[in-house]
Formats: sequence, C-alpha cells, structure tokens
Amino acid sequence: MRSISVSRDIAATPQRLFAVLRDPARHAGLDGSGMLRGRPDGPSPLGPGDRFSMGMQQGRIPYRSVNVVVEYEKDRLIAWETWGEFRGRRLVGGQRWRYELSADGGDTTHVTHTYDWSRARFPRLVIELPGYPRRMGPAMATTLERLAAAVRD
Repeated sequence: MRSISVSRDIAATPQRLFAVLRDPARHAGLDGSGMLRGRPDGPSPLGPGDRFSMGMQQGRIPYRSVNVVVEYEKDRLIAWETWGEFRGRRLVGGQRWRYELSADGGDTTHVTHTYDWSRARFPRLVIELPGYPRRMGPAMATTLERLAAAVRD
C-alpha cells in the first residue's frame, strides 16, 4: 500500500476547517514538511477541478508544483494531485494530498490527512528511495497541529 494517513480531532466545525483548506494562500503556513514556499497561483477558494501552482523547495532546489483538485465534497473532503511539469508536460508526480473531515455533531471535527503516492509516476525512484514515506507521517501530524492552531486564532 502506498499511502500514509494521520488523524486528529480539532475543536472547530468542518465549515471553518474546510475554508482554511480551500485557500492555497494558507497552505505554506500549514505545511509541516517545510517544502512549501507559498506564492500560490490559481483560484481561491478552491473548487472541484481547479488547478493551482505553489512555490516549493527540496533541499536547495526551488521549483513550482502544479496541483489539480481531484476530490471535493463541500465541508467534508478535498484532495489535490501534485505534478512537476515542464513546458506543459507532466514529468513526475501524481501523488495526492487528501483531507477528510467528519463532524461529531458538536464543535469538534475528526480530520484525516492522507498522502497517497499509489498513482505517482516513478514512485520507487522519486518518492520511496529518497525516504519521503518515512518522513511524511511526522510532517503530516505537524500540518494537523498547524491547522488546529489556524482555526483557534
């Protein structure tokens, strides 16, 4: 199985959390991996099928990711697929970042954050050999901590 999920209960409504997740300008501030550098380009708030790009950096190498919203259920689910493109051609990527929200009927929401590289191009070479799966769990837990802090403010 080529996916990792991390969950957390957050004291906020799904509507409030979803509003933060739909805003690409907030993504770099939430990112626990340290790779997102911001400078989003594209629509905000995000909706089904929307395409946006984001400034990224791995080590000392800056680049832009191209993302497409591939799953969307208002206030419940949002996922985007990430690609590295050159002159409009998809070279690497295909992994998905997914957030699933389920309310308990009160003001707490269970959030599951998933990194799924089962559809990625060259997963062994680009994702597994560099060790991303091992590092993503802790980074995603930090992302959920930052999401919880973002809705407390």
